[in-house]
Amino acid sequence: MIIKKLPAIFEPARPVLQKIEEAGFEAYFVGGCVRDTILGDPIHDIDIATSAYPSEIKRIFKRTVDTGIEHGTVMILDHGIGYETTTFRTESGYQDFRRPDNVTFVRSLAEDLQRRDFTINALALRENGEVVDLFDGLGDLHRRLIRAVGDPNERFHEDALRMMRAVRFASKLDFVIDQPTRTGIKANAHLLSKIAVERTRVELEKMFLGQNPPAGLKDFLETGLYRYCPGLANAHQQLSSLLVNGNGWKLANTEQVWALLAVQLGLSGREAAKFLRTWKTSNETIKQVGKIILAVNALRHQQVTPDLMFKVGWPALSDANQVAAIYGWQRSIGDLKKQYDALPIKTARELAIDGRTLIQEGGLKPGPALGKVLNTLVEAVVNGQLANEKAVLLERAASLK
Repeated sequence: MIIKKLPAIFEPARPVLQKIEEAGFEAYFVGGCVRDTILGDPIHDIDIATSAYPSEIKRIFKRTVDTGIEHGTVMILDHGIGYETTTFRTESGYQDFRRPDNVTFVRSLAEDLQRRDFTINALALRENGEVVDLFDGLGDLHRRLIRAVGDPNERFHEDALRMMRAVRFASKLDFVIDQPTRTGIKANAHLLSKIAVERTRVELEKMFLGQNPPAGLKDFLETGLYRYCPGLANAHQQLSSLLVNGNGWKLANTEQVWALLAVQLGLSGREAAKFLRTWKTSNETIKQVGKIILAVNALRHQQVTPDLMFKVGWPALSDANQVAAIYGWQRSIGDLKKQYDALPIKTARELAIDGRTLIQEGGLKPGPALGKVLNTLVEAVVNGQLANEKAVLLERAASLK
C-alpha cells in the first residue's frame, strides 16, 4: 500500500528520514501515527524508528539530544523542531511486567515490529508513503480488529498495561478484540495490579472518552480487568447496569468520566473524593468532580436552584448536564446557560462589598461572624432577595450584627 499524500504533520520530518537513508540506514514512521493516517483520524505526534544506532544518528546530525539513550532514543533537532528517533531493538526480561530488563539494538525492522503490542500498531511507513505491513495490520484495520502481535501471553507479560490499551482501543476506534487476544487478557488480567495506577488511570480515562465507550467497558468487565482497579473490584453489577441503562455516551473530558463513575457507583461527594485519591487524580480534578456530582443530582431531582448554580459554576454545570444525559436527566443546555447567565453574581468577588468594607463602614469585627454575614449577603443576592448595591448590602449587614 502506498499513501500518495501524507498528512501535513509528516512533511517537515521527511527530510530527516531522507538524510538517514542517504547515510545508508533505514528509517520509518511507526506506530499510532501510521494507523491513524490510514484510518483518517487526527495525528498528534509522530514516531520514527531506524536501523541506525544512537552513535550513528549523532554522527549524521549536528544537533541531537539524548532523551532516552539507553533505550536507543535520540532527539534530532532540525529547523527548530525536535524529532525523537529510536533504534530498532529487541527487549527481554520484564520482571516488573512493564519495562524490559535488557534492550538490544538490532538492524532488522521485522525484529523491532515483532515486539509491538497490536498488529494495527506494528505498521511502518516510508517517507515516500509506502506502508510496510509484516503482521497483516492493514487487514486488521479493514476488519476493525485488535489482535496482539504473536502470542498474546508474551505481549502481556512484557507489558501488562497493554491489556488496558486493548480495551481502550476497542472504545477509541470502535474495534473488536479478537478471541485469542481476549483470552490472553482474561488469563493475565491479574498482572494489571503490577502496573502503576497512574498509567492504568490514563487508559481508563481514554476508554471512556472513545467513540464507543460501552464496547470498551464491556470488554473491561468481561475480561476481568476491573477486578484489579482501585475501588472497582466489587463493582461489576453497577458498571454492568450502565451498559443497560445508558442512553448513549458522549463524554468530553476526564472530569466527566470520574463524575459518571462516582454517580454510577452511588458515591457521595466525600466517598468520591476518597475513590479519586486511590486513583491518584489531582486535587483540582477531585474538586471539580465534587461539583459535577452535586449538579448531576440536582438535575436528576429537578432542583437546579440559583444557589446550586452559584456553588458549582458554569463549567461544572455544563459537564454535569453531559453526564446527566447518559441517564436521561439532562436539560436543554441553552436553557441551562440562560438560567446561569441570569445570576446576579457568579462569584463572591462580584459582591458590591467585601470584608474590609464591612469592617471599615459596617462596624463589624474580623472573625467567624464576619464570614457568616458575607455568606448571608451573597446568598441573598444570588437568590434575588437583595440588590447587589453597596448601600443595600450595608443596611442588611447592620441588621445581622
